[in-house]
Amino acid sequence: MKLMLWWVKWALKAAIFFTLFAFALNNQQDTSVHFFFGRQWQAPLVLVVLCAFAAGVFVGVLGMVPRWWKHRRAALQGRSAPAANEAMDRPSGDMPARTLTPPDVPHGV
Repeated sequence: MKLMLWWVKWALKAAIFFTLFAFALNNQQDTSVHFFFGRQWQAPLVLVVLCAFAAGVFVGVLGMVPRWWKHRRAALQGRSAPAANEAMDRPSGDMPARTLTPPDVPHGV
């Protein structure tokens, strides 16, 4: 089973590689990208597409960084005081443990 999964993974990777390679070979003609103030960049089409993809990935990662920092900060703060969290979660001997009940939500919502 493991060997078969390994072969499937490599076959998928090879298919993706050869598809992208064929795309690159079929798009070697030069193209122009026109910027502001009359500036332009001439490069093979496949390079322009690759740069546009890389720029999109960069902008997407840049947009996620604040959220990653927020979650990392919250995780680090949660690990800094585990004893206090455990003491609050554990019921004391003279008080019964609270049970949380889910809110009444209609089925399918």
